Amino acid sequence: MDRLEAIRLFIRVVDLGSFSKAAAELRIGQPAATKRVAQLEKQLGARLLHRSTHGVTPTEIGLLYYEKCRLIAHHVDEAESVAGLLQSQVHGVLRVSTSVAFGRRVLVPLLMRFMREHPQLQVELNFDDRYVNLVEQGMDVAIRMGRLEDSTLGARYLGLNPWVLVASNDYLALRGTPQTPNELAAHDALIYSTVQGDARWNFTSSEGDMLSIPVKGPLRSNSLSALLAAVRDGLGVAALPRYVAEESLKTSAVTELLMDWTLPVQEIHAVYSSPRLIPAKVSTFIAWMQGAFGEAWWTGPIKPYSA
Repeated sequence: MDRLEAIRLFIRVVDLGSFSKAAAELRIGQPAATKRVAQLEKQLGARLLHRSTHGVTPTEIGLLYYEKCRLIAHHVDEAESVAGLLQSQVHGVLRVSTSVAFGRRVLVPLLMRFMREHPQLQVELNFDDRYVNLVEQGMDVAIRMGRLEDSTLGARYLGLNPWVLVASNDYLALRGTPQTPNELAAHDALIYSTVQGDARWNFTSSEGDMLSIPVKGPLRSNSLSALLAAVRDGLGVAALPRYVAEESLKTSAVTELLMDWTLPVQEIHAVYSSPRLIPAKVSTFIAWMQGAFGEAWWTGPIKPYSA
């Protein structure tokens, strides 16, 4: 392992607070990682890390060295990016993070098309509904819904993610069709526990009036697929992203409700770790993704991957 590789190892040990996690990420053994950092300390004549059963933390000298090393690694990455930008083909490893439902239904078929166009590219796709720290997890790009909070990240707008209120015809025949949001109090709500205010649904009328409606029902889940299945089975009413409900709407397995009212619309962004010069594999992927999302992309040629 050369000096630059040792520096990259040291950076990841500090980022993750663990030799084992850094070693696993870099695909080397933990003993080798520990030995290499010890050799680095010996070469510098200074202790860089405090080691304990709870993990590792940088010493005062180690923290200063870490900041300089990150700057060095960043400049090296930029230099490599310049070289990559001059090449006609995208190659290397592209690490992408996305939510579970959007990833399975939308991103997977898009990635398959992108990979066929760039056969030298290797993709590592991570599904996680929790917030992912791009630097700590070593991700190149994350596809995120809603308001962006970290202003230090680079971001590109991809499109809008509208939500719809749906129920099955069997349920509506039994319980009646709500005509206003207030009538939802008399219905069984199937609640997505991650967004949309949890057990409160917010509506805006075509005239701009706003209502926030508390709802309750027999099922709460962080799985959009589970909620769609419950709607189709006649268990209640659910607020779902349009891309999740679209195929069921087309086949009349579910019916859209309260069409004069809208649920909050989320923006979709591709987020990356630095707003400055980015690798060709990242910029090419993001530009390709921007071209895949039209005004009503959920009705287009994107075919859900159902495995």
